[in-house]
Amino acid sequence: MSIEGREELQIHQTRRLPDFLQSVNLKYVKLGYHYLITHLLTLCLIPLMAVIFVEASQMNPEDIHQLWLHLKYNLVSVIICSAIFVFGSTVYIMTRPRSVYLVDFSCYRPPSHLSVKFTQFMEHSKLTGDFDESSLEFQRKILERSGLGEETYVPEAMHHIPPTPSMAAAREEAEQVMFGALDNLFANTKIKPKDIGILVVNCSLFNPTPSLSAMIVNKYKLRGNIRSFNLGGMGCSAGVIAIDLAKDMLQVHRNTYAVVDLMAIAGGALKTNITTLGPLVLPVSEQLLFFATLVVKKLFNAKMKPYIPDFKLAFDHFCIHAGGRAVIDELEKNLQLHPEHVEASRMTLHRFGNTSSSSIWYELAYTEAKRRMRKGNRVWQIAFGSGFKCNSAVWEALRHVKPSPRSPWEDCIDRYPVEIVI
Repeated sequence: MSIEGREELQIHQTRRLPDFLQSVNLKYVKLGYHYLITHLLTLCLIPLMAVIFVEASQMNPEDIHQLWLHLKYNLVSVIICSAIFVFGSTVYIMTRPRSVYLVDFSCYRPPSHLSVKFTQFMEHSKLTGDFDESSLEFQRKILERSGLGEETYVPEAMHHIPPTPSMAAAREEAEQVMFGALDNLFANTKIKPKDIGILVVNCSLFNPTPSLSAMIVNKYKLRGNIRSFNLGGMGCSAGVIAIDLAKDMLQVHRNTYAVVDLMAIAGGALKTNITTLGPLVLPVSEQLLFFATLVVKKLFNAKMKPYIPDFKLAFDHFCIHAGGRAVIDELEKNLQLHPEHVEASRMTLHRFGNTSSSSIWYELAYTEAKRRMRKGNRVWQIAFGSGFKCNSAVWEALRHVKPSPRSPWEDCIDRYPVEIVI
């Protein structure tokens, strides 16, 4: 600039280099690393195949003739190698586990007259005469913070004042749930009850004699040689255990259908479950990062936090047992999930409450009702139960999945998601 009576000065403003740590989104760096490691074998094979192609294109008829002579004079070696290859391939094909497919599933939706609003629940609690004002106020606070909505249900016996629980009422409730879900399942799949070869029934608290599985066999006139199992006392995680039992049975008794009927946290158990599941589902990039962090921590005794694998790279959808808002909050935090990943769990808790081992199936039904299940998507169902059990199931969609008819979300999916009061 120029100022009268003074020398002319020039001020140059230097441009600083950008702070790449602030300007570069590290999420995309991690995604690039994941892509590189996942496709490392392919990237290495491409130049190798190119070299083989170039060498083969330069061979003349004399070279091909010499190669044939070499194989001819080493015929025994060629036959032995071929026999070993064929034998190994046969053993692998015969012993590898057969694929087990989820044909369809159905969730029971109680009739609307069994739904209970907060005011109705509080009024019933007051009329029973069993609670003082402080207890009623505590119940009100729990309801407001529970994550439940105004359309959850309670059994018929709990609508009476005073409540009238009984063995007969429990059996009637079990029949409504089991037969209601199975009627929808058979109607949607067009599968005949006589085609069912395996039946697994799970209920933690109600275990009558004759068993629940016997009630289903008699109701639908299932075939006489059916393999039926009745599980009880395993808590909210038993749904995945029942699925695992059905999978093992289908490995032995093939070309048949299995029906699993489900009636309605411990950090150590979750850690063990994730440690076992991780190597089976996580991409190689995440496993290498976890292993490298573990080696550094062990060798140098470094005070560094263990690397938490990014399960979002392995799964597209998460079905977390809706045992309560605290369970969902903790898993969302510890697994570094986004709100959309736990949406199905929160909305299931809001609409249907804690449905025990079947909650993960209501969540899967929510995902399907939202038309989010695309071909190739992977789903992680994770459930917790009594005795500090934690079990997982992983599914992969073989096609785009449409909402099932008579879904429990059929009449209300357009209203969800709703905002949850924290």
